[in-house]
Amino acid sequence: MDSLPDNVLATKAEKKEKARFGGSRHEDDNVISDGSVVAVADGQCMMIVDQGKIVDFCAEPGEYVFEQGDEPSIFCGPLNDEKMKAVLKTTFDCLSFGGQANRDQRVYFFNTKEILGNKYGTPSTVSFRVVDSNIGLNMDVSIRCFGEYSYRITNPKLFYVNICGNVEGDYTREQIDSQLKSELLTALQPAFARISEMDIRYSALPGHTTEIAQALNDVLSEKWVNLRGVEIVSFGVNSVKASEEEEATIKELQRNAVFRNANMAAARIWWARTQRRIRAARLPASWA
Repeated sequence: MDSLPDNVLATKAEKKEKARFGGSRHEDDNVISDGSVVAVADGQCMMIVDQGKIVDFCAEPGEYVFEQGDEPSIFCGPLNDEKMKAVLKTTFDCLSFGGQANRDQRVYFFNTKEILGNKYGTPSTVSFRVVDSNIGLNMDVSIRCFGEYSYRITNPKLFYVNICGNVEGDYTREQIDSQLKSELLTALQPAFARISEMDIRYSALPGHTTEIAQALNDVLSEKWVNLRGVEIVSFGVNSVKASEEEEATIKELQRNAVFRNANMAAARIWWARTQRRIRAARLPASWA
């Protein structure tokens, strides 16, 4: 697999055989002969599945020679008596299965790059607890949140076993993105609850996206990390807003809390009296 498009999460590899004696053999696409070269590029993980069982995988870029020896090839290495017997046995086994190989060996490639550009938006308001320990503020507000997030396949084995096992072609992000988005929106409320416990205001959420991503991974670990082998890499917040009434209430409570300080309260009273004297001095004498 030379490269994986951004929308492909996993795919079954294709065998590239050189033409031999006027043609290539296509009937053994699911058989890896001894000496076959498997190339792994950056941002990929290769997995070999033999008879439905994962037998090997590699995420390091490079070319690797398959030397398990289950399907010997006369085109790899010296042709000695032992190897000739093995080749003949394989040929006889193929004839016993109607000309097809009696093994099923497949190579799958997984996209381990960061999958970007997953937009989200809360269709309805999400509860967010506003906590300000300095003034004793503790109240729930309803917010709407919009932005983008990215994820990555961190455990290809889990992704293969529980999501795309034995896929015959490409497994694309469109096949799973709607499910991931739905679960992410469900996890926002408990994740926001953890953020609010840090005395972080909802208006400050765009500056704490790292904490949000970690909180979401904690909440989603059972379904995403432990079941599918997928983790959130980054979580961006483009806009977050509460209703005008709730924002006005919070500002009023914060303003009133300032006057718990005797000096601040006295300063406020002095300022108010001064303003009244100034206004009175500007009135016409006939109004006095």
